[in-house]
Amino acid sequence: MNVCELLVECLEGEGTSYVFGLPGEENIEFLHAIKKSRKLAFVLTRDERGASFMAAAWGRLSGRPGVCVSTLGPGAINMLPGVADAFLDFAPLVAVTAQKNLSETFKEAHQYVDIFSMYKPVTKWGASIRGKNIPEIVRKAFRVAQTEKPGPTHLELPEDVAGIEAEGQPMAPSPIPYPEPPEEAIATAISMLRTAASPIAIAGGGVIRAGASKELLKFIRRFGIPVATTFMAMGAVPADNEFYLSTVGLQQRDYISCGLERADLIITIGYDPVEFSPRYWRQNPLAPGKRKSFIHIGATPAETDVAYQSFELVGDIKHTLRSLLRKRSEKTEKERPYFTRLKEMEKKAVRPETRGYPLKPLRIIREMRAALGGKDVLISDVGAHKFWIARFYEAMSPGTVLISNGLSSMGFAIPSAISAKLLCPERKVIAAVGDGGFLMSLPDIETAQRLSLSFTVLIWNDGGYGLIGWKQRLKYGEEFFTTFGNPDFVRLAESFGAKGFRVEKEDELGSILKSALNSKGVSVIDCPVDYNENLKLTDRLGEIICPM
Repeated sequence: MNVCELLVECLEGEGTSYVFGLPGEENIEFLHAIKKSRKLAFVLTRDERGASFMAAAWGRLSGRPGVCVSTLGPGAINMLPGVADAFLDFAPLVAVTAQKNLSETFKEAHQYVDIFSMYKPVTKWGASIRGKNIPEIVRKAFRVAQTEKPGPTHLELPEDVAGIEAEGQPMAPSPIPYPEPPEEAIATAISMLRTAASPIAIAGGGVIRAGASKELLKFIRRFGIPVATTFMAMGAVPADNEFYLSTVGLQQRDYISCGLERADLIITIGYDPVEFSPRYWRQNPLAPGKRKSFIHIGATPAETDVAYQSFELVGDIKHTLRSLLRKRSEKTEKERPYFTRLKEMEKKAVRPETRGYPLKPLRIIREMRAALGGKDVLISDVGAHKFWIARFYEAMSPGTVLISNGLSSMGFAIPSAISAKLLCPERKVIAAVGDGGFLMSLPDIETAQRLSLSFTVLIWNDGGYGLIGWKQRLKYGEEFFTTFGNPDFVRLAESFGAKGFRVEKEDELGSILKSALNSKGVSVIDCPVDYNENLKLTDRLGEIICPM
């Protein structure tokens, strides 16, 4: 067999189902090997950026590396955004890029740029394939991609290497072992938990990656600790759980800030600083000299940060939580009056308007929540709507809300919806996008239609870049360079063979969502949104006082 045929056998051995990407002159041999495979399916996307977003979403939702492929030069460069997204959101991914013949890579040549160096800053590891050790290279690429913290790896395949003869057998995947914290560390953490008067937990995306939501729920219940989640951990604790507070990560002051200020102990579980910087965890203004304590529970050591000097329990998150539960067999009998007060504040907290047309953001969120079941998937693109969804959407299960957070790249939602439906065809999926982000990922509507996938794209239409306008108005009192015109989204959707809907009255969205989600194929809903609520929300958050 040749290099590409062996490479495909190794991908099959890793359990890869789909390869997302575009063909090019320099990757013909590789795609021909995929064509002959009985286990791999190639998903032809409309650009490489979409392919990398699909691979990143596959990695986040399945826990197994998604695979994307490009040709050299412009194709490989265009695939970088999704790779970088996977890097900052800790999604396992393997990117394969073609390259010029080895005889041309040392000199000026048509379409040659140093892609390998370009990918280094946003990948965990990479290798340029030279025809030998392919099973080891592929196994390492997948293993490194999956090891905590997971992320993308990169394989470069020069054109003249692709067709040469190769030998070897795929290496079998093996479990990745993680240590358990020593007993004395568990004992110290138990002591800190017992003596804390006002503890609060923050659950991060690592909880979902570890599949540790059940253990987390037992932990907060046993110790009687209120918990907030980051955007990436939405659903790790059901929104209706008695100990759940809300999400953190808005940066603006929120009522959860009151709890974090008041807390004498903050326990982070699976927390990644890229989700919510510790500098926002302010000291208690009533006792500015009193130092907070932190317990870090994670698969990797805590990030070095002057605001996050913590006692660390490093190891498998599930095992760590189970060890803490074994040491604390009885439920806490401590009363948490501050927690009761926080819950009271939550009930009286920011409650934006829901009536009116164009629709208020909170009204759209409530209609989406009513239309989706507890296991259905909501994917949020980047824009003002992302912050409304992260703050107010009530997630009930892990892996049911997907947000681009670390890189926060527009154009993320529609490609991610394609991966979600390929993985979970029985689940309903909504891709919530701004009008700006929609037009950045529009071509892959055709990809979804070609694959006979059914999901709904809900466009939050405000005729501009609403999030940037929000920030400009906060800083300068006016917006500039943020508005644009839009096509007729309904006719545009229909030109792709999709269904198009337009919300023209305040009370129409619920019935339209129901029709769209029950339709075959892609449905696109044009929903005007009133983002005047943005500044009102910011004003309310800024006025929060902590009577604790």
